Amino acid sequence: MPERTTHQLDGLIVVDKPAGMTSRRLVDVVGRALGTKSVGHAGTLDPLARGVMLLCVGAVTRLVELLHELPKRYEATFLLGRSSASDDMETPVEEETQPVQPSRAAVEAALPAFRGDILQRPCDYSAAHVAGKRAYALARAGKAVALAPKPVHIDRLVVTDYDWPRLDLDIVCSSGTFIRALGRDLAIALGTRAVMSALRRTAVGPFTLADAVPLERIEAGMVRESLRLPVDAVPQLERVVLDGVVLDQAIRGAFVSPADLASRGLPRAADVGASPAENVAALDPAGDLVGILRLHPSGSYRLRPNFRGLG
Repeated sequence: MPERTTHQLDGLIVVDKPAGMTSRRLVDVVGRALGTKSVGHAGTLDPLARGVMLLCVGAVTRLVELLHELPKRYEATFLLGRSSASDDMETPVEEETQPVQPSRAAVEAALPAFRGDILQRPCDYSAAHVAGKRAYALARAGKAVALAPKPVHIDRLVVTDYDWPRLDLDIVCSSGTFIRALGRDLAIALGTRAVMSALRRTAVGPFTLADAVPLERIEAGMVRESLRLPVDAVPQLERVVLDGVVLDQAIRGAFVSPADLASRGLPRAADVGASPAENVAALDPAGDLVGILRLHPSGSYRLRPNFRGLG
């Protein structure tokens, strides 16, 4: 990893959040360790959960939207035959008096219906908005919560262990998926109920637990050396190196034509039978991220955000 000077505080940090800590608290700890308030996260983890969180520092906070696009992987544990208002152990758990105890084969047979594109109703105890208020605030106040189902995508849903009432799942899903709701709905399909008792996020896109900084290193003030380059925050995007006049004009806010990008190695969409890329990572000749080239309705691209200019 390139050596950084003390003023270089634009980058990405992969952190292993411990259970029992809020995402907001983790952001505060990292901010204090770096001596900056310009820190944000790209996807929360409930206090109960632990595992990979991506924290953006400085200008990289403007890339949070793109980081949200990365798929997430989880190890989740559910207890069947139980239910709670929050779908986990945060609220009182009620056990069914005569619970259905599905076989391993029955569980496996129910999984395909929850893979691919599905509609999922968010948990009542969630940060989803209802009439301008957080759902969890309404739920904790004893008010009715009506949340409409929303589309999510489940790439992987596999049973890793099952010994009634415990069910362990390995899940890869899109951003916005509620793992608690996935277990809730799977249990209902099996004729029972479930609460999530443990959750660990093992990866966000290409970033895994092996890449993550443990909390004790953050609190010891050693997090600065783990700050990744801004370009690492957009691993899913195609990259193009801008130079010369094109780089200068792009930084000043001018449009960049597909022909200019093609001459610099970005394949033309028409040539590969695909739609034009909505976003392209723009680098300078030194390999530093200049910004994100976003497709304009005109068919050309413009830097948004523009790390060298005002956009």
